[in-house]
Amino acid sequence: MGIIGDIEEAQKKKETPKFKVGDTVKVFSKIVEGGKERVQGFEGIVIKRQGASNRKNFTVRRLVQGVGVERTFPLHSPKLVDVKVLRSGKVRRAKLYYLRERIGSRATRVEEGKESK
Repeated sequence: MGIIGDIEEAQKKKETPKFKVGDTVKVFSKIVEGGKERVQGFEGIVIKRQGASNRKNFTVRRLVQGVGVERTFPLHSPKLVDVKVLRSGKVRRAKLYYLRERIGSRATRVEEGKESK
């Protein structure tokens, strides 16, 4: 490995949460407001995972008052506190972009699958 590879390896977390595309997750991240720091949760369906090494990202989508909201989180970020899997989903796609066109409760419905271990 070169210099960049060593830096990336040092920035990686030792343990990352196990989840996949289609799972309903609650992501806890640190938010800084003024001088205070707190942990905020964001619950939704994982619609995509991408990247490699310490550049891995995942995008979570949820509906807020009928409007779709997506947030992308870096997996190895120090601001990412925890990812809890609420429901495991069974999907046949790597990217669930088709959920963007769905309206209402259909936008959050993904067939439930087996628990991931």
